[in-house]
Amino acid sequence: MTKLHAAITGVHGYVPDYILTNAELEKMVDTTDEWITSRTGIKERHILKTPGWATSDMAVEAVKGLLAKTDTKPEEVELLICATVTPDMHFPDTANTICDKVGIKGAWAYDINAACSGFLYALMTGAKFIEAGMHKKVIVVGADKMSSIIDYTDRTTCIIFGDGAGAVMLEPTKDGVGVIDGVLRGDGSGRVHLHMKAGGSSLPASHETVEKRQHYAYQEGQPVFKAAVKGMTGTIAEVLKRNNMTVDDIDWLVPHQANKRIIQSVGDMAGVPTEKVMVNIHRYGNTTAGTLPLCLWDYESQLKRGDHLVLTAFGGGFTWGSILIKWAYDGLEFGV
Repeated sequence: MTKLHAAITGVHGYVPDYILTNAELEKMVDTTDEWITSRTGIKERHILKTPGWATSDMAVEAVKGLLAKTDTKPEEVELLICATVTPDMHFPDTANTICDKVGIKGAWAYDINAACSGFLYALMTGAKFIEAGMHKKVIVVGADKMSSIIDYTDRTTCIIFGDGAGAVMLEPTKDGVGVIDGVLRGDGSGRVHLHMKAGGSSLPASHETVEKRQHYAYQEGQPVFKAAVKGMTGTIAEVLKRNNMTVDDIDWLVPHQANKRIIQSVGDMAGVPTEKVMVNIHRYGNTTAGTLPLCLWDYESQLKRGDHLVLTAFGGGFTWGSILIKWAYDGLEFGV
């Protein structure tokens, strides 16, 4: 019997109109365009400025575009999973809010929080519901309004992050394409290096936490860099070995867009040629759970049915992993 796989049958993205350039950041913190570009590869990032808009609103735009592209009616969607670290509220979950705003009725939905690895975790989870035969149309969203938790007086973080959202449709197939395998990992001891101190149950919001500026993302660059490169390259090698493949069999490496140096190090250590590595960090910065689907959206026109992709990411927690995908359609089908 031919195995049932979850195929990505469409991808769409959204980024806000407002662009925060390096030149503008030079006026906000002690930095320069040359310093930012040489260390991160980022030239600009999109920031959500629309009054009243939150993470769900960016996701809604991505999902609406996805539904139109795949000719799917909202009522046909059975499950929506949203990967985010910047939910609209602590509760209810942002995924249900997205469904309400899009008009998806009768489906169930929930959030996954795995920081920059969130889209990987959500994609693998959604794929398993397809493979189990429970659902035929699953939407996986990666979305973050990072500007809501970034301290724009801290040059170590404010230069890196941007806002954005991406979404993919998963549908069942027995044609040999789709999500083939994945290796996901976690190590909670890494939380000391990358986290947001206040706002949770361990340190609830108070006048003191606000005054101490503890409601912003905190990152220690060096330990995160080392763990990220090791984690991503290790799981890339593992998922390929498990499927009797080598890097020569990869058509595209889709790495989390953390910074240019990490992307280059992962590609070099994994042995993937530069021309096979998806990169758009110069345009969007690090959009956390949004980076992988935004990469797929940007490169969709170059993807062909049967292409082998390895998606890899590393995030706070620590969380990391790699997923092997056999692409299900020619990107030009959508006229992109």
